[in-house]
Amino acid sequence: MRIQKSSRPAVILLATVVAIITSMVVANATQTITTPNAAFISYSLATGANSAVITPATSRSVLVMGCCTTSGAESVGQVSLFHIPGTGTGIAWVGLESANGSGGGVTITSGRFGGDDHIVYIDTLHQVDIQVHLSDTILIHNASTATRAGNVTLVWQARD
Repeated sequence: MRIQKSSRPAVILLATVVAIITSMVVANATQTITTPNAAFISYSLATGANSAVITPATSRSVLVMGCCTTSGAESVGQVSLFHIPGTGTGIAWVGLESANGSGGGVTITSGRFGGDDHIVYIDTLHQVDIQVHLSDTILIHNASTATRAGNVTLVWQARD
């Protein structure tokens, strides 16, 4: 009986220590999750037409996802894009082209503005693409012989 009485305070002390350590771990494990910013652009472009220019967020990674919803040309392409303002080579990217409807598979696209304005195809016929416009903006271009429609979404994290 005497052993039980002396072990009760030890158990209470041990439980207190465990509770304190658990509280410290939980306090240090908290994470702040912020909602990203997004821009959604719908397009319907006639033959040879360009959309209005789009200025991506600067000095941060931007996910650019585009799709063509026109029947027979439906597909999707996406890139991670980095807009570096005022450098002359203001946009760099890497991502995946849409699958080519003529039997070609999905290919990687990457580059940095400086002569090659094509960023990513977003239709299965590789006629609608997102391009660099000047050095700090992008646009959607329709090189097809028919009107094409779809949308482009840009997602980026807000500044702290």
